[in-house]
Amino acid sequence: MSGFSVTEPTPRSKRIAATLVTLYAVITMIPLLWIFITGFKSPADAIAYPPKVMFEPTLEGYVNLFTTRTRQTQEYLDANPPDTWYEEIVRQYDMTVVGPSKFGERFFNSVIIGFGSTFLSVFLGTLAAYAFSRFRIPFADDLLFFILSTRMMPPVAVAIPIFLMYRQLGLSDTHLGMILLYTGVNISLAVWLLKGFIDEIPREYEEAALIDGYTRFQAFYKVVLPQAATGIASTAIFCLIFAWNEYAFAVLLTSATAQTAPPFIPTIIGVGGLDWPAVAAGATLFLLPVMIFTILLRKHLLRGITFGAVRK
Repeated sequence: MSGFSVTEPTPRSKRIAATLVTLYAVITMIPLLWIFITGFKSPADAIAYPPKVMFEPTLEGYVNLFTTRTRQTQEYLDANPPDTWYEEIVRQYDMTVVGPSKFGERFFNSVIIGFGSTFLSVFLGTLAAYAFSRFRIPFADDLLFFILSTRMMPPVAVAIPIFLMYRQLGLSDTHLGMILLYTGVNISLAVWLLKGFIDEIPREYEEAALIDGYTRFQAFYKVVLPQAATGIASTAIFCLIFAWNEYAFAVLLTSATAQTAPPFIPTIIGVGGLDWPAVAAGATLFLLPVMIFTILLRKHLLRGITFGAVRK
């Protein structure tokens, strides 16, 4: 009998799989790496052709991203020498820093709206998914399909009605309005994803808790939620990615107070045109919260590989 197994991959197949996965990871990381290094280029190096791989790094892109600059006469520049390192960077274009830019404010708006809507979506979605999974609800399948159908509509199809409704309610350009809107869009995805995870949790766990004297809410909080942590983490990541990257509603419904980073980053204008290093710097910083959030929840995501393998 040979040592061949239909369940255990051969060393050769493992090496091929590892090579393909590594190659795929490298290919997908190249655009992100290029954005990162572009943030440290000068405007001339950023648009050079052929593209420059070796260049002298500079923080000009980050300075342009976080500051507002204005052009000054040579007499003014001579009479007011630069007193900071970032002032020296902008002086090479005969400009001076007049104050901070609005990127920090727009970035903070993204944090409030993105994480606020994610929390509400997961919270409400978990309660609804638990109800659909554990209780007999009339027309449950029809209701679930109706909930999912709200996700199928393209934003442009409902943009004008939402704009008119928000203007009448005073929710335009407000954090609350954007949080409620993104929650309404994400809750359908949250309900469907979480219902699948909760269905995998044996009912006997809750029945045993109820026999021990737990209330229904205590059984849900102490038994179901810990078991559904994997689904909650996965759902939270998907909801955050949508709310964090959403562009169409953010452009239409916000302008100043609640504007998020996605509509703001493309408006960064430099000397003579679009400042690609500043845009790349903004995109790099914009990626960090979602990346950090995913890394923090990676343990729960890895549990999804074996979730449901051990049953009653």
